[in-house]
Amino acid sequence: MLRTRSTKIIATVGYASQDMGILKKLVLAGVDVFRLNFSHGDHTTHTQVVEKIRIVEKELAFPLGIIVDLQGPKLRIGKFASSSVRLEEGDAFTLDLSSELGTKERVTFPHASLYPYIKPGSILLLDDGNIRLHVNAIHEDRLLTQVISGGTLSDNKGVNLPHLSFPISPLTDKDRADLKCIEKLDIDFIALSFVQKAEDIRELRALIPPKFRILAKIEKPMALNHLDAILQEADGLMVARGDLGIEMDVEHVPSTQKRLIELSKKYGKTVIVATQMLESMISSPTPTRAEVSDVANAVYETADCVMLSAESAVGQHPIKVVEMMNRIIETTEKDGHYQKIVASTRPLPYATIADAITLAAKQVADTLNAPIIATFTASGGTAIRASRQRPLHPILSLTRDITTARLLTLYWGVYPYIIHEEGNLRLMINVIAALCEKEGYAKKGDPIVITGGDPMGEAGKTNFVHVKVID
Repeated sequence: MLRTRSTKIIATVGYASQDMGILKKLVLAGVDVFRLNFSHGDHTTHTQVVEKIRIVEKELAFPLGIIVDLQGPKLRIGKFASSSVRLEEGDAFTLDLSSELGTKERVTFPHASLYPYIKPGSILLLDDGNIRLHVNAIHEDRLLTQVISGGTLSDNKGVNLPHLSFPISPLTDKDRADLKCIEKLDIDFIALSFVQKAEDIRELRALIPPKFRILAKIEKPMALNHLDAILQEADGLMVARGDLGIEMDVEHVPSTQKRLIELSKKYGKTVIVATQMLESMISSPTPTRAEVSDVANAVYETADCVMLSAESAVGQHPIKVVEMMNRIIETTEKDGHYQKIVASTRPLPYATIADAITLAAKQVADTLNAPIIATFTASGGTAIRASRQRPLHPILSLTRDITTARLLTLYWGVYPYIIHEEGNLRLMINVIAALCEKEGYAKKGDPIVITGGDPMGEAGKTNFVHVKVID
C-alpha cells in the first residue's frame, strides 16, 4: 500500500474501533501504528485486539506497529457522601488520609508517601486543573489548603502536583500485572507513563523482553531536566501534551513540543505528538480550523508521528478522523514552505561510516532527483539513520525480519517491506529495483539510491551506496 507522506499516523483502539472490519478500514485510511491504552479495558479484550490487528496485517501484507500504553501512577481523591461538592474561591479544604466519605470541607487523598514532598505554597490541581488549591500547611495525615479556583468536584477525580518531583516508581502494581499479560502479546512498543528520569526507563527495561522498545511519555515537567539522559535510555518520546498542559503553564507547551522534537531528532529517536489533535471529531464529522492547524504544525516541526486518542477509540467517526489526519499531513508535506523547514532543521550527522553513507545517499538522491531511497536493513539501524536526515524522498526499507519491519513503522518517511529472497548483493539490488517498480515508487528510467551493508544480513554494517537505474 503506497503511502504518499512521511509523517506516520497512530490510532488508539477502543470500543469504537476494535472490530476487525473497522481495524482494516483504519489501515486503508492511513493508520501505520495502533495504540492500546491499558488504563482502560481488560487483558482478554487487549489480547483479542492484538490478534485482530495481526490478522489484518497478514491480510494486507502491510507491517503494523502496536504500542501498549501503561497507566502508571494515578493520584486521585476519594469519594464524597453526596457524590460531588461545590467549592468556592477562598474556601478552606482539607485532603487527608481518613477513609470516611468526603464533605464540602474535606476529602480523602490516600497517598501518604507523597505528603513529605509537598510544601507550603504548593499548588494542587484537581480534575484536570479545573480546581486549584493552595497548600497552606502540611501535617502528617492531612494537607490544609485554600481554594484558588473553585467549581464542582466529584468522586475519584485526579490530582496533579505541578513542579514537584517524587521518588516513586513509574510502575504500579497494576502495571506490573499488566506486563505479565503484555509479555505474551505480539506487540512492539511499551509507552511508560510518569517518566521523570533515566532510571525509570531502566527499571522497565529490566522487566521486559529485549524485543520490546520503550517510549518515554513526557508528561511531567521534571522530565525536562533530564531529557538527554532519558533519550539515551529510551527508544523514543511521546509528547503527552494533555498532562503537560496541566503540570506546566499551558503557554509553554508549544515551545516544549518543539524542543522535544528537535532533541529526539538529534539522538535519532522517534517522537510522537499526542493528545487532543482532532478532539472535536469525537462527536463532529469535521474538525475545527485550530485543530487542523495543530496537526499541520506538528508536521511542519517534522515529528515522526501524530496520534489519535479518544477520536479513534471512542469517537463516532473513527474512519473519517483518520482520513482527515491523512489529508492534513499530505497537504502540509506538499507545501514548499514545509520542504524549506525540513532542509533547515536537519541534525548534523555523526562522525561514523554509516552516517556518512546515509548522508551521501540523500545528497545523491537530491542531485539525481531520484524518486526513492531504498535500504537493506537487518536491525533497522540503516533506515533509522536515513529517517534522521529527513530526506525529501520516501525511504523504502527491505528486511527479512518482521520485528524490524514493525519497528520502522514508527519512523518518519520509512516504509518497511518484508523480503524472503536471499542472494548476493547484485541479486538483491535487482530485487529491490523490481519491487520499486511494482509498488509504484519508481518507473523505467528512474534512478533509485540504495544503501546497505556488505556482507548482507549483518546488523550495524552500513557501508555502501549504490545507484540503480530501472531498466
